[in-house]
Amino acid sequence: MHEMSLAEGIVQILESEAQKQQFTKVKEVCLEVGELAGVELEALEFSFDVITRDTLAEGCSLSIESVPGTAYCFDCAVEVPLSRRGQPCPKCSGYSLQVVGGTQMRVKSLEVE
Repeated sequence: MHEMSLAEGIVQILESEAQKQQFTKVKEVCLEVGELAGVELEALEFSFDVITRDTLAEGCSLSIESVPGTAYCFDCAVEVPLSRRGQPCPKCSGYSLQVVGGTQMRVKSLEVE
């Protein structure tokens, strides 16, 4: 389950920012997760709850905003929505696609004390 290591990485980011910005408690974490990032959101939420125990983020809320997947279709010469890799172009049904968005996962914002 790579979501556990993702949750650990988030906590490392929180601890680093706490040192830089001098806060001691995280109340809310807002993430952006792309549809094509390969992240199982329920597993990430569970892992985050487990990993944050006994940390400055214990008990904080986690909100996740989904970022749509997009790809450039070389056959249509346009950017198209893509909800999963390997899917054909929704306009021409071709497979000449290059993923251009929706693969990221980032901490968008924090609410801290």
